[in-house]
Amino acid sequence: MNKKIYFDHLATTSLHPEVKQAMLPYLEERFGNPSSLHYFGLEARKAIEEARQKVAAMLEVLPEEIIFTSSGAESNNLAIKGVALAYQKKGKHIIASQIEHFSILHPLKTLGKWGFRVTRLPVNKYGLIDPQELVKAITEDTILVSIMIANGEIGTIEPIMEMSRITRERGVYFHTDAVAAVGRIPVNISQLGVDLLSLSAHQFYGPKGVGALVVRKGIRLIPLIEGGIQEEGRRAGTENVPAIVGMGKAAQIIQQELPSLMEKLKSLGDCLVENITSRIPEVYLNGHPTLRLPGYANFSFKYVEGESILLLLNQQGIAAASGSACTSRALKASHVLTAMGIDPALAQGSILFTLGRGNTPEDIDRLLEVLPSIVDRLRKMSPLYEDERKSTHSPL
Repeated sequence: MNKKIYFDHLATTSLHPEVKQAMLPYLEERFGNPSSLHYFGLEARKAIEEARQKVAAMLEVLPEEIIFTSSGAESNNLAIKGVALAYQKKGKHIIASQIEHFSILHPLKTLGKWGFRVTRLPVNKYGLIDPQELVKAITEDTILVSIMIANGEIGTIEPIMEMSRITRERGVYFHTDAVAAVGRIPVNISQLGVDLLSLSAHQFYGPKGVGALVVRKGIRLIPLIEGGIQEEGRRAGTENVPAIVGMGKAAQIIQQELPSLMEKLKSLGDCLVENITSRIPEVYLNGHPTLRLPGYANFSFKYVEGESILLLLNQQGIAAASGSACTSRALKASHVLTAMGIDPALAQGSILFTLGRGNTPEDIDRLLEVLPSIVDRLRKMSPLYEDERKSTHSPL
């Protein structure tokens, strides 16, 4: 039986063995509630604060600027709604891009119903935002801009430093969704110049069910979850101690391993792109060719549906994706690809390969062994492909 090959690290990453070992005591004998004042509670509280320091060190921020949450999605919601509600007397205009994750776009839609005005910036064919579009969009009523560091579906890295400089000069807060970026490229908040940043542990070999929101000192937030004093009153609820400990350990590990991991993923990703585009006709790389997260490759295959390719790859033991895991069951064209101007029919034929620390050159070889024949087989079944071939070969 063929080895199972995982090329869906955008959806989640495997738990690092050292992270698991760090978590185990807090699933067993160190089970205390961090809000309790006895030994068991104080032991759990100490573990949370140590994890907070490790996440802060990875991002080069103050530990007290870290709010632990349940996920990247919750962090995004807290950033968007929390800032909007806290500063609504100052203004009710928020700016984001057209290709943000739905955990940004959906809260913005809700805020629109609450009387806020939302501007969605366009992107070019590579998924890049023109900072001058941001300059034109900011008004005296603007209180927040939210632009992701890198898009999870195409891997394109945005000019965050230039855009945060624009907002800083105009007294506007800047939030960035860094869920896809943290653990793949260096993320330093001071260098980026952002005010709020979202991340999720399971994207860098930590556990699921825990994320964080960085909020620079002095920024007010209205909490989404009320009822307790946890996280300095900014996020109520008994903390998920084992997961938070795991996130801290994962942050510590990725900080050490990132340079070598980046080099490995870039090499494997470049090999993948070069071979797929050279071996399969009428295939298109989506996103920027160079300003892209290492190990990311999103392709559109003309005349076929991405879901069909996924199913046949899965039969061969190869896992990939057709976009964000949060939308992969919605059988419609990606909002990211259509915003880039890609024809919806072509966007339906998109496949995303995201590589990780466990992948090898042999994994790439195996994919290249089966993918061309899968695409060829599906094209021969496609009426669009047959119509195109007939029109191409028809006599004048």
